[in-house]
Amino acid sequence: MRRSPSITWDQLRVGLVIALAVVVVGVAIYKLGQAANLFTKRYHLTAFLPDANGLREGGSVTVAGQLAGTVTKIEFLPVDNDTVRNLKLTLALDANVRDQIRKDSKGKLRAMGLLGDKVFDITTGTPRYQALSDGDTVTVVPSLDYEAVIAQASGAVNDMVALTKDLRAITGGLVKGEGTFGQLLTNRSLYDQLNGTLSRANTMLGRFQNPNGTVGRMLDDPQLYDRLVGVITSTDSLIVSINASKGTAGLLLRDTTLYTNLVGISRGADSLMRSLTNGKGTASRLLTDDQLYDQLNKLITDLSAVIADVRRDPSRYTKGMVKVF
Repeated sequence: MRRSPSITWDQLRVGLVIALAVVVVGVAIYKLGQAANLFTKRYHLTAFLPDANGLREGGSVTVAGQLAGTVTKIEFLPVDNDTVRNLKLTLALDANVRDQIRKDSKGKLRAMGLLGDKVFDITTGTPRYQALSDGDTVTVVPSLDYEAVIAQASGAVNDMVALTKDLRAITGGLVKGEGTFGQLLTNRSLYDQLNGTLSRANTMLGRFQNPNGTVGRMLDDPQLYDRLVGVITSTDSLIVSINASKGTAGLLLRDTTLYTNLVGISRGADSLMRSLTNGKGTASRLLTDDQLYDQLNKLITDLSAVIADVRRDPSRYTKGMVKVF
């Protein structure tokens, strides 16, 4: 009769290690599958994108930022004029988020971190819309283009570099004493002149503060203030009187009678000037008739000759006018 082989401690220890490893692997597979939702029931949705840069098949699908499925397929659509539907995405989502994804939910590409892999993120819907069923399409909204942001940031960095160079050139010129500000920073004589100017200004301010001077009295003497208040009060009273429509000034400002009279006088003067210039009447003919002017001029000349002759020989004209009885 053969004797049954005995199990040594080393053999038992190896068996226990192998069994423990199998248990650990099984638990790890279960936990990983649970974390990746491999053992949950899924349903499928579709989405259309113009491009899927950074997204790949097997990529993650999130709902409100939480992992809820994977991208099972990325297909090219036939070329047409609709450039916003170049790719068709097939999404496998966990059935337990079906109630979260509704017709007003929006999907977009989102990066996991600034430079991480892209995921397709879906927002939660509202109760007034129905939940999406298997095979329905998720509405897609434009996503932030990080490459464009990085390009803009690169341009901003270039601008900052150029600005830094310009600032370096400016500060270098200031240190070398170039320009007005450079002279202010480096020229000792200019500093001394400025210091002297400030000293003289300080002396002048001290003189202004002298209570015996004109400016000092203007600043400190209350009588000048009282007089100014009196002048302002009198001026205000004068303005009130003028606005009261009393007196000559008030009537000149308020009463329209003088204006009406002036308008009448202006119209009369205009009519008179029109009459004088139309060639009718004595006054107009005196102004415009050359023949009458010549006759008057001759008459005045003759009268002047007669008066001169009378002054030379008055007896010639008075002879026989005086009779003696």
